[in-house]
Amino acid sequence: MPTARPRRIEYSESTRQALVDSAVELFTEHGYSQTSLEEIAKRARVTKGALYHHFGGKQALFEAVFSAVEAGVVARLSEVVSDSGDPWEATRSGLRAFLEVCLEPSYQRVVVQDGPAVLGWGRWREAEEAHTFGVLRAVVSNLVASGEIGDDLPVDALARIMFGALSAGAIAIAGSDSPVQERADIAVCVERVLNGLRVA
Repeated sequence: MPTARPRRIEYSESTRQALVDSAVELFTEHGYSQTSLEEIAKRARVTKGALYHHFGGKQALFEAVFSAVEAGVVARLSEVVSDSGDPWEATRSGLRAFLEVCLEPSYQRVVVQDGPAVLGWGRWREAEEAHTFGVLRAVVSNLVASGEIGDDLPVDALARIMFGALSAGAIAIAGSDSPVQERADIAVCVERVLNGLRVA
């Protein structure tokens, strides 16, 4: 028989989640540098002491926010690519879904704009690869295994090239004055490149 979880643990987890949710909102609205820990604690309705209890400081809280945003994206993309039994259509749907994500304010601000500056370029790339790269690599692996693209192409190398292109696209969308048009233009280019890889 499962035992009930102690209320103290449940309260601690709910406090931590409230802080992360609050920080996602404020980092998205104002950016990392313009958001104070006092604001985050106030919106989460907890004390600043509680914030420091769960996170050593602003950097640690940002890392939790980054992971939360990325985990949400990975969950959605994984669902999209697993909905279709056809590897080719699953790939196309996944790429379109990712480019739609690139229009979302929290992804633009937290992952694309503030991520490299706050985490540092090296750690940002590692964090990105720990999240969205895994989905992309699985998709590319399925394309190769199904014979949709040549089996002479190394999966890791191809996945990294595609990941680099999508990362550049995300940066372009986030920095554009016309992000919707930028996303549409990038989608056309990505589709053309993908079709060029397909075995006739």
